[in-house]
Amino acid sequence: MPIPLSRRHAMAALASVALASSALAQSLPAKPLRIVVGYPAGQSVDIFARSFAAALTKETGQPVIVDNRPGANGSLGAQEVKKSAPDGTTILLGTLGQMTINPTLYKKLPYDTLKDFAPIAQVSTGALLLVATPSFGPNNLRELIAYAKQRPGKVDFASGGNGITAHLAMVVLERQAGLQLNHIPYKGSPAAINDVMAGQVPIMFDALASTLAQVKGGKLKPLAISSLKRNPQLPEVPTADEQGLKGFDISSWVGFLAPAGTPPATVNALHAAIQRASASPEVQETIRATGSELAVTSPRDFGLFLASEIRKWGQAVTDAGVQVD
Repeated sequence: MPIPLSRRHAMAALASVALASSALAQSLPAKPLRIVVGYPAGQSVDIFARSFAAALTKETGQPVIVDNRPGANGSLGAQEVKKSAPDGTTILLGTLGQMTINPTLYKKLPYDTLKDFAPIAQVSTGALLLVATPSFGPNNLRELIAYAKQRPGKVDFASGGNGITAHLAMVVLERQAGLQLNHIPYKGSPAAINDVMAGQVPIMFDALASTLAQVKGGKLKPLAISSLKRNPQLPEVPTADEQGLKGFDISSWVGFLAPAGTPPATVNALHAAIQRASASPEVQETIRATGSELAVTSPRDFGLFLASEIRKWGQAVTDAGVQVD
């Protein structure tokens, strides 16, 4: 009896998917995959990497390990991947600071983001949160701008260090709002957050993952979200764009990159495996738990995004007047 047309189509589609999956698998070497992280164990990017490693082990059928190479704001990890064989066995889980701030921040950076790497996929994006000590007068960004304009150079803000994303996000805000604030850098975000909670410094930007618990506990007051849309974990907090800074859009992100020269078929196979791994409930919960959102992009789109981010953050670094030898 003839197979109904719809059934024939369904069987053909399944066969096509199976052939595509087989072709992709053949583009990956039958060797363990190493995900290099340029930061210490326990940081958000490391947690992401370990979640993806577990999911990718299931997807590829090969062991996937995480290799932490911390130092110089991620530069050591990026160098490790740059010099690795372009065969699909070593990839980098890169960050905004490492790949798009460092090129302007460091005078002698030992890698070029656009020349030394092949983009695979951006995988997450996460807004920053502008917070204040609870006793601070302004209760939102509009009020902060009015308050700071009456006190040029007299309103302090904290950050975890010169040239990090949270510092430069405030520089962008200063430029767009026409403010003159005073930067108080700390050795790491935890120390900065503690002093803002204690009222030693009134305001700061930081990752939602680092500030959410303190906001929920009433130890910090939220003033604005840095992305163009509100965050589902703090839906009552308006964006900077909603409060008058039109187009203000700053988000931290992470994404996978391979060494330059990795064959396109291998890059596409890695992208397909990462995309399938991102559907894992464990990966999705890990990203959600840090206040981030899943955002898997194509290799081409990630490459275009990297170029635009380098331009944006290069300007912010220049405006901040910071550089590392």
